Amino acid sequence: MNTPLAIGLAALALLIIAGLSGYAWSLWREVKRREAFRAEEVRRAHEQCLEGLDAVARAMLSEQVDITEGALRCKVMLDIIDPRLVERDAFRVFAEVHARTSHLHTHSARQALSPRERFREDKQRLAVEDELKPSALAGARAVLEFKARWPEGLH
Repeated sequence: MNTPLAIGLAALALLIIAGLSGYAWSLWREVKRREAFRAEEVRRAHEQCLEGLDAVARAMLSEQVDITEGALRCKVMLDIIDPRLVERDAFRVFAEVHARTSHLHTHSARQALSPRERFREDKQRLAVEDELKPSALAGARAVLEFKARWPEGLH
């Protein structure tokens, strides 16, 4: 191989390597940008859930919302923050309310029930509320404590 051809091929190789390096660097920057965007979205979702948890817990404690509805809302928001949170002793009651009332009809499905069926479901819901009210209110207080310690309370 002659020298000018070798130099030309070496220069071409360097250009290809430089081009691929630039492309790899731009891909790396895009990955970092997307990771930052996702982290910000997660942070905002957590903040919104914490604000919602605060409102629901306060409403439960001041008896402005039914125990069942408050517990279900707390469970959903805790699941969004971290599904393992409902495994904590203080929050386990929210999962229990969900498990024991998830079969009950809501919204338009509830409206489609006969008065007798609605009464039967209300009776079941009220029995769960009567039994779990002290634990659910303790869970609401624990939610407020959790929010006050955020993000340290996550661990």
